[in-house]
This record gives sequence, C-alpha cells and structure tokens, in this order.
Amino acid sequence: MAIQVTATVLPEVKIIEPKVFGDERGFFFESFNAQEFAEHVEAGVEFVQDNHSRSAKGVLRGLHYQIQHAQGKLVRVVEGEVFDVVVDLRKSSPNFGKWAGVHLSAQNHRQVWVPPGFAHGFVVLSEVAEFLYKTTDYWFPEHERCLLWNDADIGIEWPIDGAPILAAKDAAGRRFVDAETYE
Repeated sequence: MAIQVTATVLPEVKIIEPKVFGDERGFFFESFNAQEFAEHVEAGVEFVQDNHSRSAKGVLRGLHYQIQHAQGKLVRVVEGEVFDVVVDLRKSSPNFGKWAGVHLSAQNHRQVWVPPGFAHGFVVLSEVAEFLYKTTDYWFPEHERCLLWNDADIGIEWPIDGAPILAAKDAAGRRFVDAETYE
C-alpha cells in the first residue's frame, strides 16, 4: 500500500499519508491513486474539479460548505503549512457540531478527506501557503454557506494569536445555532 489512512476524531474524516520516496535528488510520491482511495478511504468517489489557492500568513479561509450539491474534498498543501479544520454538520451524526483539526504542510505531505456534509476551513501558519483540493461536485455560489470561524458553540482551537485575515463572506459567517445543516 502506498498510503496510510488514519481516522480523525470524526471517523469519516481521514488523514492520508503517502509513501514518499526520497534521496539526494528530492522526493516522489503518488498524490492520488483512485484505486487506493476507493480501497482504503472511500469507494464510489468521483472528483470533478481541482482548486488551488495561495494565501499569506494569518489568512483564514472558511468554514465553507454547500447546502445543496454538497462537496467532498481531498485537501493538501504543496507550499507552507496550514491548520486544517472540519466541522460535522450532519444532524443525524453522533458528532454533529464537533470539529477535527490537522496540520498539513509541504513537508509532511498529509492530505485530508472531507466527506460531503462537513464544513471546511484552514488558517495559514507559514509566511505563505499553497493549498490544493479536489472536489466531488462543482462550486455553486448560490448554495455556498459559511460558519463563523470563532463560534464559541463549536469551540475550534485555532493555533493563532490575535484575529486572522478574513474575506468579507467569512467574517459574516453564521453562528452554528443559526446555520443551515444537513439531515
């Protein structure tokens, strides 16, 4: 197996660590293998879109989700480091409203599988970070929603000092008690 898969405190959210082959020339690893993903992470997933963002230190993006056309996301960092966060928004889940956080970096090569039904976001810890992710559905701006990043009801322990740099839509995120959620 070229990947090691570990569940987070939210069992459906998985950390994927590839086998990295390295020497004095550099390194090589498979960043995605559909067969291994289906066998060890989740079967039946089809990715339809790849996204790439670059952000400066202190930028927090999220916590985003689509209330219709819910997206699964396979996320990773190719430059720098982020603290990646996922929140369970499925009312039927025993983990409804709980969160998991994972450090992702270009050095650790970790990826996180975020299934549909979860909000997702990250904060940049390095001077800059480039963040790549695959999605299982397209972006529909009319269905995009945002949870407030610092809602005390969720209680995310962001590893930052002070306020992050936010987009207007993220600063206007909804509190968990007012958010649209999944069944």
